[in-house]
Amino acid sequence: MPIVAGFMVPHPPLIVPAVGRGSEKQVQRTIDSYDKVAEEIALLKPETIIITSPHATMYSNYFHISPGQGAKGSFAEFGAREVSFDEKYDSALWDSIATLAEAEDFPAGIEGERKAQLDHGTMVPLWFIRKKYSDFKIVRIGLSGLPLADHYHLGELIKAAVERTGRRAVFVASGDLSHKLQDYGPYGFAQEGPVYDERIMDVCGRAAFGELFDFDENFCDKAAECGHRSFVIMAGAFDGIKVRATKYSHEDVTGVGYGICSFYPEGPDETRHFRKLHIEEEERKLAELAANSDDYVKLARKSLESYILRKETIVVPEGLPSEMYKKRAGAFVSIHKQGSLRGCIGTILPTEDNVAAEIIQNAISASSFDPRFDPITADELKYLEINVDVLGEPEDIDSSSQLDVKRYGVIVSSGGRRGLLLPDLEGVDTVEEQIDIARRKGGIRPGERIKLQRFEVVRHT
Repeated sequence: MPIVAGFMVPHPPLIVPAVGRGSEKQVQRTIDSYDKVAEEIALLKPETIIITSPHATMYSNYFHISPGQGAKGSFAEFGAREVSFDEKYDSALWDSIATLAEAEDFPAGIEGERKAQLDHGTMVPLWFIRKKYSDFKIVRIGLSGLPLADHYHLGELIKAAVERTGRRAVFVASGDLSHKLQDYGPYGFAQEGPVYDERIMDVCGRAAFGELFDFDENFCDKAAECGHRSFVIMAGAFDGIKVRATKYSHEDVTGVGYGICSFYPEGPDETRHFRKLHIEEEERKLAELAANSDDYVKLARKSLESYILRKETIVVPEGLPSEMYKKRAGAFVSIHKQGSLRGCIGTILPTEDNVAAEIIQNAISASSFDPRFDPITADELKYLEINVDVLGEPEDIDSSSQLDVKRYGVIVSSGGRRGLLLPDLEGVDTVEEQIDIARRKGGIRPGERIKLQRFEVVRHT
């Protein structure tokens, strides 16, 4: 049996009267829409409600499925201890999801529970639902820092597990929208905030789930959105299915966006395999990019492919531009996959006989020995976007006023510790941010005396 319905809902504790104590009335439209969602769920009579929550256990490279027979929770941290929950988990369904993930070595399962107690991203939807309906168990799943395509695929696995177990299930994608919609809001205002809310309500209001992949990660970060990955998982649970969407409400009066939509399946639709379409388009773009990249990037790709596929380090090949043989310079190799950083390692000063050899070694290090990431595997190669930055000589400067975040990289030193940040990085908009990130990379604490250096780069793509 397919999932019978899905709902996109927010989770501000203040809309629970015992928490809001009257302030919840400022978002009455949201409350009214939530009540409508609860009424619809009651009519559907699901055996299981699957809830994805940004506030459940979350890892950078793994999806956590809450294990066991159940969990308890309350709104005690919000001043309403008397509002409590004792939820039963659908152990057969969560086990089926975990089993399907394990069978294809997908990073999802029950390892590493951090929050055995229910989180508010789970409890707020349950508070509304339980006013109308109570004969169900739940499956609770956290988000991750993995690419959106992986979140969508988790939804596909959930769909398969629901069909395998024969459960009558409803999907609740819990998540607020932008947290930066008003100057007076708790997180202030960012111009990306209202743009995000308008776009996400349009996309979800049309069930245009393929467009969820078009939200740039840096844009989402600046908008301070909460639920995008939750919505993508739900979209995956309706893969290959025509969906009827209804937009109930959107409010931003608290400075945080609250959006509510419903999604009902209407039968198979082979045009709606959105992850497959997204990956095909990404592969086409990356193949074109790789074919048109310059000799520096082609050398980095050849080096990392040789090492990943055969554990061989290539020698400096013939036929490169003459400066790659003659010049010695530090170089950084940066690798991205589906918009997310997958590895970045480099040298500030030259360590090899020429820049070509520098690139060969640093491409191997970035792909296989960046301690922040697992080594890149062979099946990832066609999804990689590679950049090479060749560094100029570092130059001592007297103050941050001599920096330009777009033109210069920065080296921050204190004693024997040193941190570096390249110039013109997405999401780094000010010199202060640039220095702070470099300082933290070097393990230099705030207030310690520092030395600043700047350098220019030639970026090859």
